[in-house]
Order: sequence, then structure tokens, then C-alpha cells
Amino acid sequence: MAHSAWPVDPAVVGPFLIAVALIELTPGPNMGWLALVALARGRLAGFAAVAGVTLGLAVWMLAAAYGLTEVFSVWPPLYQGLRWAGVLFLLWLAWEAWRAPTIEAAPTPDARSLSGLFVRGLMGNLLNPKAAVFYVALLPTFMRPDHGAPLSQALTLGSLHLAVAVLVHSLIVIGGAGAARLAPRMQDRALRAVMAGGLIVVAAWLAWETRT
Repeated sequence: MAHSAWPVDPAVVGPFLIAVALIELTPGPNMGWLALVALARGRLAGFAAVAGVTLGLAVWMLAAAYGLTEVFSVWPPLYQGLRWAGVLFLLWLAWEAWRAPTIEAAPTPDARSLSGLFVRGLMGNLLNPKAAVFYVALLPTFMRPDHGAPLSQALTLGSLHLAVAVLVHSLIVIGGAGAARLAPRMQDRALRAVMAGGLIVVAAWLAWETRT
């Protein structure tokens, strides 16, 4: 049967892809941070950050697929704790960027810096309530009871979301790295100010956008 070959309703795939593309193209924590990383540290560093962001999203996808994120609706203070932890994490990244001893425009990153960016991308998404809300609130609206098992549908749609997210985030990194090559070389202090200020703006956006 068709249902066994494709666990989701084919009619929802197009609207779902459009919805997730619009969500990923909406300015937010991932877009702002990835653009800043690519601008300051180059394409390779940006892709390391994308890998961490993607893993963080995958964790939320699996948590939602197995029903673990339902705890947010049962205990709202947990959502608020996650929300403010994400804001504080972005502010910490802003402080770290400002006090960094040296930040050169698009340097060649080493393995240590790449792993650090990967971890920051991962943590940033594990503390991102926007990702949690997406999988808790939006994903189920595209699932149909007369098609595959709920788990199969959630994993299939979640995987499609991850693919769209990787594409959009990669384009952001490529664009940010390209802008760094075209722009005049910035002084270290100016670049640190741009990085820190941008992250503060992203933190403020997250606090406002995720309020309830």
C-alpha cells in the first residue's frame, strides 16, 4: 500500500516544506548567529556551527517524536526556564565575543575553534524555545491519523525540516562569508563590537518573540 511506502500524506508535503522554509527564513537566533560567525570567522567555521545547530534540531525532533516535549504543556515553568536560559546563553556568547583577545576577519580556523563552534551551535539550539515550539505545536498539524504511525510521520516530517534547515543555514553561511570577502577588512575592536552587538540584538529578539 502507498501508506507503507510513504508514511505521511503526500498532500501535506508541499505545504509543510513551504511552512518550514518560511520559518527558517524568518530572522531568528540561528540566522543571526550563523551570519555573524561566517562574517567574522569564514565559511568553514560557519559550516561547523551549522552542524551543531542541525544536531540540536535533531534532538528536539526526536524528543517531540517520542512525546518528551509534551511536558512543556504540562509544566509551563519549564518552558520559561528554557526560554530564559536561551537568552542568557546568547548574552554570554555576546560577552565572549566582545572580550575575545583577537578576532580576525575570516581566519583559517583550527580544529579546536571548529569544535567550539559546533558545541555552541548545539547548545544554542538545545536552549532554543523556538525549536521546541515548532516540534510541539506545528509539526502535529501536518500529521494525519489515517496514514502512517504517528512516530513514522513525525520522524519523516522532522527529517524534511532538517533538510530545509541545513539548506537555508548553509546559504546564510555562504552569504556571510562572501560579504566578509567583499567588505573592507575590519579592525579587531570594530569586529568584536559587531559580533557582540549582533548577538545582543538576537537575544533581545528571542526574549520578545518567545514570550507568552
